[in-house]
Order: sequence, then structure tokens, then C-alpha cells
Amino acid sequence: MFGGPLLPMQQRALVLALPILLTCLVPASGIGQQELLYQGQRGDLTPKDQARVTAVIRPTGNFGQAEPFEAMAAGAATSTRTVDAGAFSQFTPGITFSQQEEFKLGNALFTKLWVAAPSSTQASDGLGPLYNARSCVSCHVKDGRGHPPEGGNDRISMFLRLARAPATPEERARVADHRALNFPDPIYGAQLQDLAVPGLAAEGTMQISYTEAPVRLKDGTTVSLRRPAYSVSGLAQGPLAAGTTLSPRIAPAMIGLGLIEAVPAQDILANADPDDRDADGISGKAAIVRDHVTGKLALGRFGWKAQNATVRDQTSAAFSGDLGLSTPDRPDPYGDCTAQQTDCRALSHGVQPRLGDTEAPDPVMDLVTFYSSHLAVPQRRDVSSPEVLKGKETFYRLGCASCHVPKFVTSRSATDPSQAFQLIWPYSDFLLHDMGEGLADGQTVGDATGREWRTPPLWGIGLTQTVSKHSFFLHDGRARNLTEAIFWHGGEAEKSRNGFAALEARDRNALLTFLESL
Repeated sequence: MFGGPLLPMQQRALVLALPILLTCLVPASGIGQQELLYQGQRGDLTPKDQARVTAVIRPTGNFGQAEPFEAMAAGAATSTRTVDAGAFSQFTPGITFSQQEEFKLGNALFTKLWVAAPSSTQASDGLGPLYNARSCVSCHVKDGRGHPPEGGNDRISMFLRLARAPATPEERARVADHRALNFPDPIYGAQLQDLAVPGLAAEGTMQISYTEAPVRLKDGTTVSLRRPAYSVSGLAQGPLAAGTTLSPRIAPAMIGLGLIEAVPAQDILANADPDDRDADGISGKAAIVRDHVTGKLALGRFGWKAQNATVRDQTSAAFSGDLGLSTPDRPDPYGDCTAQQTDCRALSHGVQPRLGDTEAPDPVMDLVTFYSSHLAVPQRRDVSSPEVLKGKETFYRLGCASCHVPKFVTSRSATDPSQAFQLIWPYSDFLLHDMGEGLADGQTVGDATGREWRTPPLWGIGLTQTVSKHSFFLHDGRARNLTEAIFWHGGEAEKSRNGFAALEARDRNALLTFLESL
């Protein structure tokens, strides 16, 4: 059903059988503190394997045929199930029978509807008191991508981050030491929560207005971009603080997260060039954060601004901020309620001592993290199609692969053997890039400035319509299709965007066909 029991062994053998080219990893220049974290070659590889891996992940120059294993976007961890609306909800092939049980239990908790405390269903209460959704799946429907409101109350999979930059020497020191990413609004906290338990007023309602801006291409084609403006209405406790910025976020797709975590930090840092020493206009920067469990410095990989180091970090942040549920990693049962929200702090919470010290005690976090880490990436389609290959060549020629790095090989020492030593094709470098003023939100998040975003992986992007029933892209869903998403690229991606605008229609269509095959 999932490719057969020998597939992991076959995949590893095939990767190791590729020709050996004795090359070195690209040196990570200008990294600074990152060098203190991750130095030298990968510790999981012999020199011989290191050379093989380096050869495998080198960008191709042959666009006349598909590359070996290109259809298997996640190596042996790729789902080969028939592509349909459930394409993002399959478990990683190769996990054991007992792990499949963990996956199913995690899925049950992912889809669980939480209720306000106190409740007769004590294992399900503790929601809020302020929150954005009642379940994980409310935002990640079918484990897919969220979308901006399309009318009425359809706001579940999008919310506003609230934050300000450090204002005092002490605050700047905390950010520099990675003890804080930024600072919340003194009243409303770190995100606007537009839902509340009975008897409590929600914080406010996100408002979006769009202005259409036409862009004329070289061949005369016109593309209309919609520029959003954000505000908040109905604020329950007065205005936001003067320095508070609004940053809209939609829920990203859930596939491949465990594989991203399994990519050795050295290989991600090898692509960092924050000072653009090679003068190619691309200056990817690593985000350094603190792991919420260990407190140690780590490489940020998850979130729109790479603010979380692990899938567990990302999961606990969502439990606290989106659902208002405490976990062992973030034990405050009032979630994002601030000290000034006294009505919120006076309400009951859902901590049940007989069940644990938090509203979502272990093994809840363990199971949801396992589920989130083992959602499989679907097999690619039409990788050998002449139109796809033509679009792939254009993707490389325009420089898109400089940030959307096609390939990595995961660590031999990955936590789960099913995800170890796999050739994967995420099409991301997982670094921060300046995307220009058009996409700027003005909100600093740790090492990320108000113009910088983490490169999102592209695997599965061609199945957005199939899974999520829409085609909204970028961090706030402003782009209504892939063409608009490309035209919003600025800053470091401006040259690639302009190159796309200068293409003939047939070449633009080929590039889009390639993206839709991912």
C-alpha cells in the first residue's frame, strides 16, 4: 500500500550507489554565532558518505530528463497513495505498527474539539479563555494550508500576531541573547484572539481591505495584485499600544515536518550568506532561537519567520497561543491572557491534578508532535513531462533555486529510522530572506527583521487546490494563484521576479506547470 517493506532499504542503497564526486560543502560565510553552534562536517557521515551526499544534493544542470528519485519527494518516506483530498493526511511509510497507533492517537487529538472549563468532560476542557480555534484541524483542514477570510465568520485559519521591537537596553539584551523574540502588546498579548469562552468578550476582530494593483508584463499581459491593509475593530479593552505591529499569518501545510527537523543544521547553514559575500544578491540568514524544552540555542526551522527550532516547539506554541491550552512546555493555563486582562485571569482553567499538571499533559504533546512529524509528503506527478522539465529549467535559470533549494539528505542519526538518511526535495533553504517592502510586515521576530521571511518549502504546493479547495498563497494568502505569489516577490527575489515578468507566455506557463507538479 505504501511502497512495500523493502522501499526504505532500496532507497538507501540507491542513494549510496550514486557516483561519488569528491566535493566540499559550500562554506557558510558570515554566520557569526551560528558557527558556535554547528562547526565542521556532518557527524553522522563518513568522509566517503559525505562526498556522496554532496554530489547528490548538488543542483542539476541536466534538464533533458528527470533526476534519479525525483518523483519520491521525501525519499522512502514518500506517500505513494492515490492523490486526492486526503493526500496530506497519510502517515510516513516505514513506521512500525505501534507507531501507526501513535499516529492515529495523535490524529484523534489533532482533530479533538476542546471545551471551556469547568466541564463534565474533564479530559477535554481548558479551552481559552481567549483563543483562535477549538482544534488544530480547524486551522489545518485536512492537514493543508489555511486561507484568508472569504466572508462572514470564515476567519479560523488566519490570525494577527501582535508584537513590538525592544525599546530598552534590557529588552535589546534579551533579544540579543535569544531570551525573547520580541515583546507582546501590554494588554492583548502576542496575538489577537477573536474568540472567547462564554461570559468573556473576545479581544477584537481582524479587518482586511484590499486594493487592486495591476502589473503589466513584457508581452502585454496584465496581472492584478491585491494589496491588503490590516486593522482591528471592536477592541475589548481600548486601543493597541502605539508600538504594536500587526502581522497576519495563515496556517501552513503540515507535510514533511519531521523530515525538515531531520536535516542536519550544517547543511542548512552551508547555504547561509548574510553578508552576500559572493555578490549574487541572495543573502540567506539563519534564525537562531532557544529550544523551549532544553533552553539551548538551536537553528530555527519552523514558522513563517523560523521562530521555532523543533516540531514540538511549534506544536506547544499553537496549543498555547491558538487554543489557550497549557502543556508541559508552556504551562500557563491562561495562554495568551495578559496580566491586564483580569476578567480572563479570573476564569476557571482546565488543569485536573489527577490527569496532570497542565490542561494538555503528556502524552498529549508527545502524540500530537509525533502525528505532526510523520505526515507524509505525496509522490510528485509528471516529473518526466517535457513541459515540467522545461519549467524546471526556467526555475533554475531565473535563480529561484537559490532560495528554494531543491534537495537535502537527512541525518543518519534522525530520531525515527523511517526518516533517516533520505534524499528529500523540499525546495527550501529554511533561511531568512529580505522579501522587499511589498511583503514587509514591519514586525521583528528574533533574528528576522520586518522585511524577512523564512523560505517556505514548495513540496505539495501543486496539490493545494486538491486538498484545501483554494489557491491562496504567501503568509497572508493575498496571492490568489501562483502567478500572483511570484509577482509579490521583491528584495532578494526581485531579479527572479523581473525575469519571470519578461518571459514569453509559454515559458511562464511551463514554470507554473513545474510548480504544480511539486
